[in-house]
Amino acid sequence: MRREFLSRRRLLKASILAAAGAAAQTQGKATEFQIACMTLPYAAFPLERALKGIAGAGYRYVAWGATHKESDGQTRQALAVDDPPSAAKELGSRSRDLGLEPVMMFSLVNVEAPDSIKSHTRRIEQAAAAGVPFVLTFGHTRIASYETWIRNLKELGPIARNAGVTIVIKQHGGNSATGKLCAQILREVFDEGIQMCYDAGNNLGYVGDDPIADIRHCWQYVRAFAIKDVRLTPKRDACGPGLGEIDHYKLLLPVARTGLKIPLCCETLWAPLLPRPEQPEGVDALAKRAREFLEVVTVGVTA
Repeated sequence: MRREFLSRRRLLKASILAAAGAAAQTQGKATEFQIACMTLPYAAFPLERALKGIAGAGYRYVAWGATHKESDGQTRQALAVDDPPSAAKELGSRSRDLGLEPVMMFSLVNVEAPDSIKSHTRRIEQAAAAGVPFVLTFGHTRIASYETWIRNLKELGPIARNAGVTIVIKQHGGNSATGKLCAQILREVFDEGIQMCYDAGNNLGYVGDDPIADIRHCWQYVRAFAIKDVRLTPKRDACGPGLGEIDHYKLLLPVARTGLKIPLCCETLWAPLLPRPEQPEGVDALAKRAREFLEVVTVGVTA
């Protein structure tokens, strides 16, 4: 009986929050979109070159992740899970010295992993030390791991909140394939420390689900975006924003009046049907194009 009462109470609170959010969607203060570039598109080049390229392409914000081929030919994580918080703080200083404010970092640990709590706690400590507000995580939410997801995220929520950090999940197939499914997870976890990073490209590219309709089911949980477009014709190809089939005006409009700071982190920059650049200068040019496109869109949707 008590469990049923708590479930009804939680459902009622969620309904009230959703209703309040719906009003804020059209009446609230304009969202401050923070246009960022992930270091991910620079994976074939050293991390330092990625940071310099992103700054040179005119960005003010950066997201760290995941690995980079360094000048000695070795591939290393931008920030290893077992690195001390001081290493994250130092990377934050290096980023800021170039004029880049770090807004998100990859966990590089699946939510359902056996060491999930320990590893995510370390990532939270690193993010807090570096002043990074969001830790991005995902995994394989198959039926067998769903309950593990809920249990782990419920444990991680208070840890993140106490550190002033938010863990954000995103669409990644299985039971987290769409925003609607992620919203179901977030309702069950029910913790402000666990929110969502919306990935429209995964929504469309992985399962062929329309992200414009889908984001209506989860927009109130969205605290960040992994920006990735998808071109479906003449063949399926992940690409930079504005080069695919996703209407970014329609995508961002539901969260244009939240009053929040929401990072838009470019994960994919590539031009459809063309080979990826072999030199970092080619990535720089694509990064600049993506930034300029998103600047036009965000000014429009918040006007």
